[in-house]
Amino acid sequence: MITWHDLYTVLTAVVPLYVAMILAYGSVRWWKIFSPDQCSGINRFVAIFAVPLLSFHFISTNNPYAMNFRFIAADTLQKVIMLFLLALWANFTRSGSLEWSITIFSLSTLPNTLVMGIPLLIAMYGDYSGSLMVQIVVLQCIIWYTLLLFLFEYRGAKILIMEQFPETAASIVSFKVESDVVSLDGHDFLETDAEIGDDGKLHVTVRKSNASRRSFCGATMTPRPSNLTGAEIYSLSTTPRGSNFNQSDFYSMMGFPGGRLSNFGPADMYSVQSSRGPTPRPSNFDENSSPRFGYYPGAAGSYPAPNPEFTKTGNKTQKEQSSGKGNNHDAKELHMFVWSSSGSPVSDRAGLHVFNEQPARSDQGAKEIRMLVPDHPENGETKASGDFGEEEAERGKEGTTELQPKAGGGKQMPPASVMTRLILIMVWRKLIRNPNTYSSLIGLIWALVAFRWHVTMPKIIQQSISILSDAGLGMAMFSLGLFMALQPKIIACGNSVATFAMAVRFLTGPAVMAISAMAIGLRGNLLRVAIVQAALPQGIVPFVFAKEYNVHPAILSTGVIFGMLIALPITLVYYILLGL
Repeated sequence: MITWHDLYTVLTAVVPLYVAMILAYGSVRWWKIFSPDQCSGINRFVAIFAVPLLSFHFISTNNPYAMNFRFIAADTLQKVIMLFLLALWANFTRSGSLEWSITIFSLSTLPNTLVMGIPLLIAMYGDYSGSLMVQIVVLQCIIWYTLLLFLFEYRGAKILIMEQFPETAASIVSFKVESDVVSLDGHDFLETDAEIGDDGKLHVTVRKSNASRRSFCGATMTPRPSNLTGAEIYSLSTTPRGSNFNQSDFYSMMGFPGGRLSNFGPADMYSVQSSRGPTPRPSNFDENSSPRFGYYPGAAGSYPAPNPEFTKTGNKTQKEQSSGKGNNHDAKELHMFVWSSSGSPVSDRAGLHVFNEQPARSDQGAKEIRMLVPDHPENGETKASGDFGEEEAERGKEGTTELQPKAGGGKQMPPASVMTRLILIMVWRKLIRNPNTYSSLIGLIWALVAFRWHVTMPKIIQQSISILSDAGLGMAMFSLGLFMALQPKIIACGNSVATFAMAVRFLTGPAVMAISAMAIGLRGNLLRVAIVQAALPQGIVPFVFAKEYNVHPAILSTGVIFGMLIALPITLVYYILLGL
C-alpha cells in the first residue's frame, strides 16, 4: 500500500527537475533573460558535455555482470512486438506508412529514461530500480537509437532512390558515398553519379552537390549546429515544412536575422538542356525565362520542361543539338538538377486519415543526377526520340548496354544487400559524430573492466567527470525548458493528433510492456518497475531525429513538451494503482 510518505519521497526527487525546467521557461518567455542565441549555446553545452558525461557516470558505475536479463528481455520483447505489429500495418494496410510506423514506435517504446526515469524509479522502488534503468539506458543508446537511425536513413535512401531512379533502381548494384555526406536526411544538396558498368548494372556515387556551397539570395547555405538537445546533430539553417518551429523565430535563433535564406520552392521552373545530342538535361533555371511546359517522364520522374527551341545550351539551341551538331565524346552525360518537392514517392500514402493530417513530407533540397551512358559513334549516331521517356533512344548495335526497367516500374528497389550496406555506412557516420555514442561505449567498457578486475578510476579523473555529470541532470531539464520556451505552441500538432500521441505514449506503451513482462515471467516490483518506466514521458533523442529527418517533428515535439507536463501525475497514478 502506497503511503503519503512514499508520495512525498517521489515528489521530493522529481519536483526539483520541474523547477529547473520552469526556471528556464520563465527566463525566456517571462523575464527575457536569455536570447535565442544564448539558448542555443546552453543547449549545445548540454548536448556535447553534460548529457554524455551524465550517461558515462551512470553506465560506468553500474555492474554489467549483475544485469537482470529477464527485465532486459521484457523490455526487448515490448519493442519487438511493436516493430512486428507496425511492420504488418505499414505493409498490408492502405493507411499504413513507414513514417507513421517510425513515429508510433518512438512514442510507444522510447521514454525519457535517463533524465526522468532514474530519479523517479529510485524514489519509488529503491536503488535497485535505478540500476535497472541504467541497463535500459545502455540498450537504448547502443541498440534502439541505432535501430531508429537505421529506419530514418532507410527512409532517406528510399526517397533518394525513388526520386532519382524510379524505373532503374533494381539495376543498382553498388553505392559509393563520399566522405562529406553524413546523412541522406535531405538537409544537404545531394548529387548522384550513375555509371553503367560492364555488367550492365548501375554503380552510383553519392556526393554533396556544388549547390550546397553556393550562395542564394546573398546568404551562404552552410551547416550550422542545431540547438536541440539529446544528441549531437547538424542541420542546414532552413526549416522544413511541417516543422513545429516558427520560421522567423527559427532563423533568428540560428543567427540569420534576415529571415529565410531562399524563396525557392517545389514549383521552380525547369529547363531541358543536353550535353550532347538528344540527351535532355533539366536544370533549375530557364535561361530565356520563356517556359513552354511539357512533361518528360524520364529516369528521374516527370519534370515540367520548356520547348527545346527556346532553350539554349551554351552557344547552341536544343534544336541544333538534337540534329547532331556539336563535339563528339566517348560518353553522354545526363544531368538532372532537381529541386525536389515535398511530395516524395515514399510519402504518398496518408497515414491515420481520421486525424485529417497528411504524413510528413520530405523537403529533400536540390539533387543533381549525372548518368554516364556509353556512346559509340562508330556504330551510328543515336537518334532523338519524339518524346523523352516515352520511346527509348536508338543505340548502336555493338558494345552498348541498355538499362531496362524492371517489372513493377517505380516500385522496384536495389537488392537488399546493396541497400543495407548504404544505410549502415550512413548510420555509422551519424554515430561517430554523436558524443553520446562515445560516452555510452566507453562507460560500458570501463564498467566491464572495473567490475571484473576491481579497478578504481583515478581520483583526478573521477572528480573531473563528476563536476560536470553532477550538473547534467539539472542542465538537461533546464535545456528542455529553454526548448519549450522557444516553441510557438506547446501542442504543435493539433488536439486530435496530440490526444492520439499521448494515448500511445501513456497507454499503449505500458500495456504492451505489461504483456511482455508477464510473458517473460516478471512479478512483484520488477513488473511494477517495467510498467512505470514504460509510462515515462517521451524521450528527447527520438524528437531530435524526427526534427532532423522531418518525420512528424510536431508530434514528437508535443510528446516531449506536453508529455513532460502531464507525466508526473500519470506516473503517480500508475504507482498508486500498481501498489494497491
